[in-house]
Amino acid sequence: MKYKIQAIVLVMIAFILGYSEFIIIGIVSTLATAFSVSPAQVGLLVTAFALVYAVCTPFINLWIGKRRLHLVLLLLMGIFVAGNLATALATSFITLAIARIVTATVSGAIISVAITFGAAVAPRAKRARLIAWIFSGFSIASVFGVPLGTWMSGHLGWRSVFIVITLLALMTTGLMYGLMPHNISQGQAKSLRDQLGILKNRQIQIGLTLPMLNLAGVYTFYTYLSPIITKQLGLPLVWLTPLLFLYGLMSLFSNLGSGRLAEQSGLRRLPWVFMIQGLLLLTQPLLAQWPMAGVLNMLIIGLSMYLINAPIQMHFMGIAERDYPQAMVLASSFNSIFSNVGIALGSGVGSVAFKQLGLNFIGPVGAIFALGALLAVRKLNQLLTVTQ
Repeated sequence: MKYKIQAIVLVMIAFILGYSEFIIIGIVSTLATAFSVSPAQVGLLVTAFALVYAVCTPFINLWIGKRRLHLVLLLLMGIFVAGNLATALATSFITLAIARIVTATVSGAIISVAITFGAAVAPRAKRARLIAWIFSGFSIASVFGVPLGTWMSGHLGWRSVFIVITLLALMTTGLMYGLMPHNISQGQAKSLRDQLGILKNRQIQIGLTLPMLNLAGVYTFYTYLSPIITKQLGLPLVWLTPLLFLYGLMSLFSNLGSGRLAEQSGLRRLPWVFMIQGLLLLTQPLLAQWPMAGVLNMLIIGLSMYLINAPIQMHFMGIAERDYPQAMVLASSFNSIFSNVGIALGSGVGSVAFKQLGLNFIGPVGAIFALGALLAVRKLNQLLTVTQ
């Protein structure tokens, strides 16, 4: 019973992190009006958040060292609470941006520590499934939290959203402190170089490319899902919200499916995932001639989106647990860090493809990244076969 409650708390942490990160997308226009800036300037908050997240996470994880993880998580959640409260109280766009940067600084490290706790409290047979559920917290935030937050913003004001996030974070911090073991820490590292030694491992190096290439391919397509639905598929505007919701549900099922995949030699099966994903992206503009076929294609791409999460996370943590125990928290952050790099890469390349080539080239350009992921996972599986 205690394990189930611990698992719920860890999923709640991921949900709150995702809620705080994604909600800006739902209230861009509201914030632009409130602070008399352009929507594009508000959009830069999303870019800045992702960049700060990716840059700061490894440095904080290296700082953690031998420190007890429940105290580290308590400190990080305190900063997260302060960042969201400052966001709710922001009086200018500059103070809003600073508050968002403060929040982003610790968000990646929080999920890294949460995943490390998950690996420690879960029975080995349930570890992959719990990690998949933790990642699903982000999808739940996207599917349910963002629409709810957008509704709250329209009816109660945008500040109410961040007050709710602050209160949820405080409640979750209290539950975490009371329920998580207080004696967990990673192995002793002699120096920062000792922790960074994990990056010399060839299986880690190739593994790092997988979440990056996977989300680069999908986000080339996903970033422009709205115009794809309304312009390329030619569907009525009233279909947009239901279809975006369905896509979000597919991404949630994708996260949950990744847990089952990890329990069944997930990395061995990933070549099929990337092969199918690449074909779907490549044929996306052709299938768009038949709207229902285009919608089905879109939803299956969403279903493939996060199947990599649990298998690659188990791969990173398995190597760290066996050979680099001093770098467990750092290893726990690899997936989220390089996923964010992939998101930035895919959305950037998608923007160029859209402007220079047109909407019909979005999918095929994304397929190039899927092909790269296919080649990388095949190489990784070859290395794993040799070392077994």
